[in-house]
Amino acid sequence: MKRREFLKTTAALAALAGSADLLKAGEPLKNGKAPEAADESEGGPLLASHPVLQNYAPTSMGVAFAVSALANGYVLYGREPDLSDAVKVKCGGFRTTDIGDRILHVRLTGLKPDTRYYYRIGADRIHYGGGYDMKVIGNEEDTRIHSFRTAGPKEKAHFCVINDTHVRWEPFGRALDKIAEIGPSCVVWNGDASNTEETMDAQVRIFFKPEVQCNDYAADTPYLFCPGNHDLRGMANRHLERAWMYRQPEERSSRDWDLGRNFAFRMGDVAMIGLDTGEDKLDGNPRFAGLFNNAAYREAQTKWLKEVLKRKDIKKAKYLVAFCHIPLFDPDPAANPGDLAPADSAPGFKKDYAAWQRTCSQMWGPLLAKAGCQLLVTGHQHRYRYDAPTPERPWAQIVGGGPFLTDEAPADRFPTVIEGRVQRGRLVVTVHNLRSGVVHDTWNFKPR
Repeated sequence: MKRREFLKTTAALAALAGSADLLKAGEPLKNGKAPEAADESEGGPLLASHPVLQNYAPTSMGVAFAVSALANGYVLYGREPDLSDAVKVKCGGFRTTDIGDRILHVRLTGLKPDTRYYYRIGADRIHYGGGYDMKVIGNEEDTRIHSFRTAGPKEKAHFCVINDTHVRWEPFGRALDKIAEIGPSCVVWNGDASNTEETMDAQVRIFFKPEVQCNDYAADTPYLFCPGNHDLRGMANRHLERAWMYRQPEERSSRDWDLGRNFAFRMGDVAMIGLDTGEDKLDGNPRFAGLFNNAAYREAQTKWLKEVLKRKDIKKAKYLVAFCHIPLFDPDPAANPGDLAPADSAPGFKKDYAAWQRTCSQMWGPLLAKAGCQLLVTGHQHRYRYDAPTPERPWAQIVGGGPFLTDEAPADRFPTVIEGRVQRGRLVVTVHNLRSGVVHDTWNFKPR
């Protein structure tokens, strides 16, 4: 199936799948599965999904989960495995706690780097009849205790990357099974988790209740998210932070409050840098009616990137690895570079959407090169490729494969899990082919 036909088909399926009747859950969490949704009058299970660890960092961690009715969520966490020292943190930020009937977010801050914490989730069922008519009418806590480790310079340098899952359950399930087998410190979801999502129910289905066996995929393994172009499309995706949280404002400078997807931290000997390439079409493309502002967003990220690359913890790392969805290089001179005005097309170029991002490459490429970046991991093109470094572009680029499992697909079109691990003083990057089930490539990088 061609890429454009695939996206149209999966978008149509996703639209049909966004209805509530496809969001049925399984058995209660105490039995190891997600509970059935229930309305307030039934008083049934309130917790509707496993927890999802979001925005892995040295001193903070996000915990998100789905609920079946109006609720206020919380996390009990501590250093002791039995939670005898537990601290309770409610969802929301300062001023008021959050109340929601789909997804609740709890951000744990003030944590110690390189440290294991234990936690469990819970929620209070809320009756809300107005500003002076609210009360707690029930409570539910997950009986299971999960754990996570924070990032830091002493943490195990071991990561995995997935990309372009596009609500395709079989390849996504294979990716999660492989990640569970590998056991990394964290996972980067490198964009296009969705297609075009209009409802929060669809986002619950994608991130919290995926139709895969390993649906507790992020309860003990933290994830980071670098959005793809499809993760911006649709009314729900325009507010993706309702499903995949931003860090709270106090966790970054006021200038960078809107850069909730960017990350820069140490994980052992590896400095991890997350960037957001945004749309694969120009802001001025007529089909978007001027409702995108990616040009300014990329410029803001450039200012942020220039500063974080100067941080001592980043500069001291032996390896610098960056992640973004759309490639910053393509060897094909006919590949659309994403800056073809006015409507993303011009003679001599393929397609009317960006195969790679020349604008981001011109802004971010020199900064990454000066900082000694050895590797950039991307996706978007639905085909695996390795671009060796050159004198002009001293960082290597790995393009992750797409969601195609059929044997009729071209040889380079297969889903991947890209694994990076520091072993015996080298960064070893292994490309796992999820269609064949074997290791497709292995790449080694020297310290910078």
